[in-house]
Amino acid sequence: MDRYLTKELVAPFLFGVGAFSSLGVTIDAVFELVRKIVESGLPINIAIQVFLLKFPNFIVLAFPMSTLLASLMTYSRLSSQSELIAMRGCGVSVYRMVLTSVMLSLVVTVMTFIFNEQIAPAANYQATITLEQALKSNKPTLQQTNIFYPEYRDRLQEDGSKIRVLSRLFYADQFDGQQMKGLTIIDRSTEGLNQIVVSESAQWNRDENVWDFYNGTVYLVAPDRSYRNILRFEHQQLQLPRTPLNLVERRRDYGEMNITESLQQLEIERIGGDRQKIRKLEVRIQQKMSLPFVCVVFGLVGAAMGTRPQRSGRGTSFGVSVIVIFTYYLVFFISGAMGQAGIFSPFIGAWLPNFLFLGIGLFLLIRVAQR
Repeated sequence: MDRYLTKELVAPFLFGVGAFSSLGVTIDAVFELVRKIVESGLPINIAIQVFLLKFPNFIVLAFPMSTLLASLMTYSRLSSQSELIAMRGCGVSVYRMVLTSVMLSLVVTVMTFIFNEQIAPAANYQATITLEQALKSNKPTLQQTNIFYPEYRDRLQEDGSKIRVLSRLFYADQFDGQQMKGLTIIDRSTEGLNQIVVSESAQWNRDENVWDFYNGTVYLVAPDRSYRNILRFEHQQLQLPRTPLNLVERRRDYGEMNITESLQQLEIERIGGDRQKIRKLEVRIQQKMSLPFVCVVFGLVGAAMGTRPQRSGRGTSFGVSVIVIFTYYLVFFISGAMGQAGIFSPFIGAWLPNFLFLGIGLFLLIRVAQR
C-alpha cells in the first residue's frame, strides 16, 4: 500500500513543483528581466543566468504547495474511485493511509530546509551581484555618505524600572572604502565621563582591533556638562566597536541570508538598538525555520481533505489547493506583520499559521476517521 500511494503521490508532486515554481519565477523575475533587456540593454545570456539563479527561491516556495496539491489530488482520486473504501474494508485505518503522505511530507521538509538554507540564499545573492555588474549599476556596494550609527543601553531607575538611553553616537560624512571622513562621536558609555570626539578621518586597525583617528579633538565633558579637558591629537587610538564599519559594508537582503548569517546580522542590529529592525529580523529568522514544516502541515491537510467521500476531478482538487494556499499565506503575512509590530512574539508570528492549519488538518482527519 505504501509503495502504491507513494507512486501515486510523486507524479502530481513533481507536476506541482514545475508548475508553481515556473509560475512564480515568471511573475516575479521574467517580466522585470525583459524590461531590463529592452530599457537597459541587459545581455540576454546574463538575463538567462539571473533567471536560473532565481529559480531555487521559487522551488522552495513550490515544495509546500506541491505537497498540498499531490496529497489532495491523490487521495481525492482514490476516494472518488472507492479505492480508499476498499482499503478500509481490508482493515486499513484512515490514520494509516494518511501516514504515507505525512512521511513523504517529512522528506520534502528536509529538502525544503536544505534548499532554503544552503542553495536559495546563495543563488539570490549571486543573482543580485550578477545583475548589478552586468548593468554597471551606480548603486554603491558601500553606503558612502551620512553614516549614522546610534548605540543604546538600558539604565536602571530608582523605582526598579528601566529606560533606554543613548550610549554612543557615531556619525561620519563619508566613507571611501578605506577611511571614514568627517567624524563626530558622542560617547556616554562610561558613567560620570562623557566625551565628544571630532576627527578629520578614521580607519579600522585590523591587527589591534581598534580605531585609528587622525587630526582631531577630544572634548571631555563633566557630569555638570562643563568641559573638563580638551585634547588635540594627530593620531589617537580608541577602543570603539567595529559595528559602524559593518553597517556601511554591503549587507545582504533577508532572502540572501541563511539562518547563520541572519543571526550574525541580528547581533549587529541589537548593538545598534533599532527595535523595529530587530523584531523584523527575529520574525524573518523564525519564518525561515517554520517554512519547511509547512510541507508536513499541507501533507496532512491535503490527505485529510482528500479522504472524505467525494466525486471530484483533478480540476476541483487544483482549485481547492489554490484556495488553501492563498488562505495560508494570507494568515502567514498577517501574523508575521503582527509579530513585527510587537502584538505577537516573533515565534508566534512565524509559527501561528502552521499551528492553525495543523489543527484544521487533525480535526478533518478525526472527522473522516469517525465516519
